[in-house]
Amino acid sequence: MDKNIEWQGRDLSKRLETLTHAMSNQDSVFIRRPFIDISGQQNGPLSGAIVSVKATFDVAGYPTTAGTQILGAQCAENDAEAVARLRAAGASIMGHTNMTELAYSGVGLNPHYGTPVNPLAPNCIPGGSTSGGAVSVATGLADIALGTDTGGSLRIPAAFCGLTGFKPSQASVPRSGCAPLSQSLDSVGVMANNVETCELGWQILASDWCSDQRDADLTIVVPENFGLDQLDDEIAKGFEEALERLKKHGIRIERQTLPLFDDYKTLPVWQFSAVESRRHYGPLFSLEDERLDPRVRQRIKRGESVSDQTFNDTCAQRAALIEHSQADYADTVFMMPTVACLAPKFEELESDEEFDRINLLCLRNTTFANVIDGCSISLPYQFNSHTMGIMLTAMNGKDRSLLALARAIQPLLAEASPCSND
Repeated sequence: MDKNIEWQGRDLSKRLETLTHAMSNQDSVFIRRPFIDISGQQNGPLSGAIVSVKATFDVAGYPTTAGTQILGAQCAENDAEAVARLRAAGASIMGHTNMTELAYSGVGLNPHYGTPVNPLAPNCIPGGSTSGGAVSVATGLADIALGTDTGGSLRIPAAFCGLTGFKPSQASVPRSGCAPLSQSLDSVGVMANNVETCELGWQILASDWCSDQRDADLTIVVPENFGLDQLDDEIAKGFEEALERLKKHGIRIERQTLPLFDDYKTLPVWQFSAVESRRHYGPLFSLEDERLDPRVRQRIKRGESVSDQTFNDTCAQRAALIEHSQADYADTVFMMPTVACLAPKFEELESDEEFDRINLLCLRNTTFANVIDGCSISLPYQFNSHTMGIMLTAMNGKDRSLLALARAIQPLLAEASPCSND
């Protein structure tokens, strides 16, 4: 039995009794009434596993709310393709987990259904938008959380809740049956307690796609001109300690100033979610609907200021950036802190001004992978009793090599850290 596959040989009937009680006591982790569909598949790679499903995915027989009060009047007739693949592999499906409304923030707040409490820091946010999914794994309710990542929505909550979060190459996992935020940037991925479980989940979701990939030796580069400014002191010190630890174990890490990131900073990244969410949801409901979270409405409506020509130019600029990055950094993996700050306290997000500032800071490092159409993973790291994430980002189609590198680094980061009072 693989020591990282906790569900092998599990008695699901006993597990169901425990879960039913625990789910009813997990305030705000789930939207509306939680459910669990037990699989009868006995011999699949996920037989015995519990997979929580974000409220943006269709699950047959249940409403798909995408975290809003406006959608979900009717139950889905079919599973989203990602859910169907997990079921076919033997997974029992739990849902729907809570999320930021329409997946439009990196902090995880939801004024309609509440916000799950971060189990590692009860006064702090869980991160988002896949907030309930992260908490479902961190509290032991689920083995894997199925979620989406448009600008960090798997990796941010993973970093805040002490998990591993994997955003694969966008094309590797089908998005049919999943409510979109940005067709350009959305990816379907997973969170779990370790790299091995994330990799297994991705292999099932990606099906034959991952078998076409070839292993590559990746060079780790820390970009000096991106992702390292405005860091909380504990994040800055913890990241440097992590680098030194990896170097002592023979991991080669280069530090470079790269023009790629200067070019990236000129791209108006906000346009993708603002324009594409308005185009998708505008015909479905009024963007003036008072049931919308005002903060979400504001960001969607911002897309109205972008002309079609302006957005076409932005898409062309992104395409050129992708071409440049894939040509010049095909075998490079960028390493940086997943999030620039420790999990913020709920009270820090009360004003709209601070909410906007913190939300952008949380999304800053992670969004890069979505824009360059790459793959990215956040690994948990402890420093001075604080939880943070170490992020590795590679080019499109390098998922298998990235996961192999993450598997090698994972135990080195998990070693007990010497205490520091600096």
